[in-house]
Amino acid sequence: MTTTETKKIGVFPASGKFGGCTIKHLLPLVPAANLILISRKPEKLAEHSRLGAVIRYADYEDDTSFQRAFDGVGILFLMSYPSCEHEYRSRAHQKAIDAARHSGVKHIFYSSLAFAGNLTKTTAAFIMRANLDTEAYLDEQGRTHGPDFTYTILRQGLYHESFPLYLSFFDLHKTRDTENTVIKIPHDGFAPGVAWAKREELAEATAKIIGLYARNPLGFPFTNSTVLFSGPRVLTLRDVIDVLVKITGRDEKINIKEVSIDEYASQPHIGPLMTYHGVDLSREWATAWQAIRNGECAVVTPVLKEILGREPQDFETTMRNEFGGRN
Repeated sequence: MTTTETKKIGVFPASGKFGGCTIKHLLPLVPAANLILISRKPEKLAEHSRLGAVIRYADYEDDTSFQRAFDGVGILFLMSYPSCEHEYRSRAHQKAIDAARHSGVKHIFYSSLAFAGNLTKTTAAFIMRANLDTEAYLDEQGRTHGPDFTYTILRQGLYHESFPLYLSFFDLHKTRDTENTVIKIPHDGFAPGVAWAKREELAEATAKIIGLYARNPLGFPFTNSTVLFSGPRVLTLRDVIDVLVKITGRDEKINIKEVSIDEYASQPHIGPLMTYHGVDLSREWATAWQAIRNGECAVVTPVLKEILGREPQDFETTMRNEFGGRN
């Protein structure tokens, strides 16, 4: 990788929260002119265009949009399609990977999810299946086309900010006047828990690891391998509630009530939030709690700390910054 063109870094999708955070942390590491930012909403990237980045359109929903989207990209940071579907997401990811390879992309960083335990390849979580399919597809492409094509899988820890997903979309402030709040999920809230990680720090570490490869691809230690970014400690779902109560000074008691998957899915607020392409996947999503119960998300690794060069932020600090001033 010696030419300016092959060193260009592509980001897709580039205008979402995680993509935006990653770009923010890439900009101090590489010139904006070395970035090709690809999004279904390119107008959201106008600021980066003014800095010199190339902005392009592509959309997981539009297969034809991939035809030239990755031209000139040497390194691609690929994030997953934002849903919990299985086959649809797997096909979308594979089409993007095929298009990237056709355009001459040499290395793909794929943003996966921190289910499936300590780098294992099995999961109880429906939401992880498309990620495992994509990981396997990248491995197949790497074995078939190496050394002309390589990859790195980044299993991102469950975000601090994503806790409502695992607490039945609990809204800390919407319900603060309720005397007794009951969170109905198919889990008792006890151990094993989750090694939660801050989204901003995961994006920063992602940018740094991409920059490390861009500077020295031959010496890069994570070629054709999987990296697990986790937070510094494991908190159970009940621990999460205790932190939220502590920092907001709520007086009422908040309880977790373990219910069946059917009872969880039948709550009126769940279905609309878990419907993709007209299909309610509430019951499929609920398998995430079985994965947590199995300890799939309770693995702590030192990699995030090593890449950041500091101790990752703990859940309470993130939540205190988010909610502490809203009492």
